[in-house]
Amino acid sequence: MLIHPQFDPVAIHLGPLAVHWYGLMYLLAFMLFLWLGKLRIRILNRPGWDDKMMDDLLFYGILGVVLGGRLGEVLFYNPGYYVSRPLEILAVWQGGMSFHGGFLGVLVAMALFARQRKLPWLQLMDFIAPLVPLGLGAGRIGNFVNAELWGRPTGVAWGMVFPNVDDLPRHPSQLYEFILEGLVLFALMWLYSRKPRPVGAVSGLFLFGYGSFRFLVEYTRNPDDGIFGLMSFGISMGQWLSLPMVVGGIVLMLRGQRKSITAK
Repeated sequence: MLIHPQFDPVAIHLGPLAVHWYGLMYLLAFMLFLWLGKLRIRILNRPGWDDKMMDDLLFYGILGVVLGGRLGEVLFYNPGYYVSRPLEILAVWQGGMSFHGGFLGVLVAMALFARQRKLPWLQLMDFIAPLVPLGLGAGRIGNFVNAELWGRPTGVAWGMVFPNVDDLPRHPSQLYEFILEGLVLFALMWLYSRKPRPVGAVSGLFLFGYGSFRFLVEYTRNPDDGIFGLMSFGISMGQWLSLPMVVGGIVLMLRGQRKSITAK
C-alpha cells in the first residue's frame, strides 16, 4: 500500500505571489504544444504554415482550453457548488478544469482561427490533434500533485491512501490517465500522423483513443462530486461525455477511409 505524499500545491513563493504546481503543469502543456507544433510544421512542410502561425494557434488554444475547461467544470460537474460560490469560478489555480469543456472550447477557438486564416477546419484539427496528449498528461500530473480526482477504493498492491480523503487505499487514477491519455495516446497519434492520412482520420483517432481510454479509466476513478455521481447504467458523467467522442472518432475514420478508397 502506498500513501500519497501530500505535496504542497504551491511550487514557488515569490513574495505575495504563489505559483501553483497546477498552473505550472498548464504552462508545460502549452509549451509542449508550441514545440511539437513547430516540429510538426517542419515534418509536414506545408506552404504557408510557419512558426508565427503556431504562436497564433497557441493563443487561440489557450483561450479555448481555459474558458471552455472552466465552464465545463461548472456546468457539467458541479453547478450547485459554483452557484453558491461564484467567485471561485475564477480560481483556476485550485484545479477543477473539465477536459470535455476544454475540448469544446478548443473546437470553437479553432473554428474561429480556421475562418480567419481561410483554412479547412478539419484539416487544422488533424494538425493539432497529435500535439494535445502530452499536455493532457501534464494536467493529470497536476491533478495528482493536488491530490484531486482520486480513484475508487481498491485492494491492488499499488493502491494509494489519499490522507485528504480517508484511510482507504484507492486507485491512483490520475496516474492511469497520465499513462493512457498522455503517453500512450501521444505515441499512437504521433506515429499514425507521420504518414499522409485522409482528412479527418487523425482527428478521428484522437477522439476514439481519448474517449476509449477515458471511458475505461473512469471505472477506477471516484465519481465526481456534485449533483451527478454515477448515472444511468452505473456509468459516470465522464463516461457519458466520452461516448460521443468514441462514436465520432469511428465515424470520422470510416468517412476518411471511404473517401480515400473512392478517390483511388
